[in-house]
Amino acid sequence: MGTTYERIDGRLRKFIEEQHLFFTATAPLAEDGHVNVSPKGLAGSFAVLDEHTVCYLDLGGSGAETIAHLRENGRITLMWCAFTGPPKIVRIHGRGVPVFRDDPRWDELLPHFGEEFRRRTDLRAIIVVTAERVSDTCGYAVPHLDYREERPLHTQRFARETEESFAVYCEKKEHVAVSLDGLPGLPLPLPPRTS
Repeated sequence: MGTTYERIDGRLRKFIEEQHLFFTATAPLAEDGHVNVSPKGLAGSFAVLDEHTVCYLDLGGSGAETIAHLRENGRITLMWCAFTGPPKIVRIHGRGVPVFRDDPRWDELLPHFGEEFRRRTDLRAIIVVTAERVSDTCGYAVPHLDYREERPLHTQRFARETEESFAVYCEKKEHVAVSLDGLPGLPLPLPPRTS
């Protein structure tokens, strides 16, 4: 039996912050558009800002479907599953907005993440989500999975990039400036950082 909550209370926040993985789901308005579901991880790249707002870092390496969908309609769902401990699934349905590197809010949001993220050249945007519905369900069918460690590959790959080379990388990568459905994605050339 599921429960709906008025806010991200302390117990839900603790559960969310303990998970090593979450999923995002977005879709364009067009009925024949591509629905996008993405796994997100990397310790320290997610933050709960308050009882109704969360955010996570959008890093280079993939397309920009989430950004494109948010720019078009703002709809997003975030989901966490307990792979260890008591079974539970938590969802936040809400409105999301990508905050780009040249946005004045960038400098306010960046301190919510670890110092190592502030120096990363592959940081494209910060996705801010305002919760409209917060709920949990049992998760009885979710299997037990053991967390071993973070994969270092993404960090190692993009540690080789400078601000300039990462900007070139983004411009050459398919489905970064424009989504699979032709929606505007990441603004290119990549905006410079405000700080």
